[in-house]
Amino acid sequence: MYRNGVLEKEGFPVEEVSEYVRDPDNTVWFDLCHPTQDDLGVLREELGLHELAVEDVVSGHQRPKVDSYDGHLFITVYGIHVDDGRLAPVEVDVFVTANALVTIREDERFDIGQVTRRWDATDGTLGANGVSFLLHGLLDYVVDGHLDYVEDIDGRIENLEEQLFDEDRPIDGRALQRAIYELRRDLTRFRKIAMPMREVLGTLLRRNQGLVAGTAMAPYYEDVYDHVIRVDEWLESTRDQLANLRETRLAQQGMRLNEIMKRLTGWAAIIAVPTLITGFYGMNVPYPGYGSGWGFWLSAVLIAGISVGLYAAFKKRDWL
Repeated sequence: MYRNGVLEKEGFPVEEVSEYVRDPDNTVWFDLCHPTQDDLGVLREELGLHELAVEDVVSGHQRPKVDSYDGHLFITVYGIHVDDGRLAPVEVDVFVTANALVTIREDERFDIGQVTRRWDATDGTLGANGVSFLLHGLLDYVVDGHLDYVEDIDGRIENLEEQLFDEDRPIDGRALQRAIYELRRDLTRFRKIAMPMREVLGTLLRRNQGLVAGTAMAPYYEDVYDHVIRVDEWLESTRDQLANLRETRLAQQGMRLNEIMKRLTGWAAIIAVPTLITGFYGMNVPYPGYGSGWGFWLSAVLIAGISVGLYAAFKKRDWL
């Protein structure tokens, strides 16, 4: 519980929340991690939360959004967590009243300690803005996590591009295809949680909820909104990069196949010459050199001469 931006009390049970929020100078933050139905029931009674908002918490897997109810807002966002190289977003639901903020985490993978440290590291005068200050710290941490993640994805794509054109290191085609597939899968999942954040911040900035518009916190929310736009633009750029990487890989495979077919065709033409000559000299009819030693040497010279001539001609045209 904060009073005029100064921490005064912590560690109290949720049953005391309604007592503290009666005083408009108090700001209460309450955090729940994977709460039970009973926990949510007590919270609903203490803060007068709408049943549909509480139902959204229970059902889970909500789209990032802002829902406005009589007396409070319900916000859903997703924090970034990577599990064994795979993106595993963590849902965080937020109830916002005039002087209370409730965060409900899906599990411990969302480090709420990072959020509190960010609050503590901020200029103390901003804490007097109450709930809008606390909500800003939470959203700023979430969006910064999105920005760090898309930057990491961009770096991984650049590494794949370097491998694609690195002639000193042979490319493991199967490993490259798997890496591209995993990146496309994670980007698709990330896009579902990152793109709606623009609407979330835009709603908080546009609507006159008395929470952001016209307050000292408005420029700070604008800064978070700017980061959201950066994430969106960077996300679209990485999607294009990944698509170009996949197309380039397919083009390389096609060019490689053409090179192989060109060489095979050249060698087939060279091999056809001795086949033709030996087949001609294998006929059981008289021909120049038939039954004579010089006939054998003539066929050998023809085979060697024509084959070498074809090889030189194909090599000059880069067919071999």
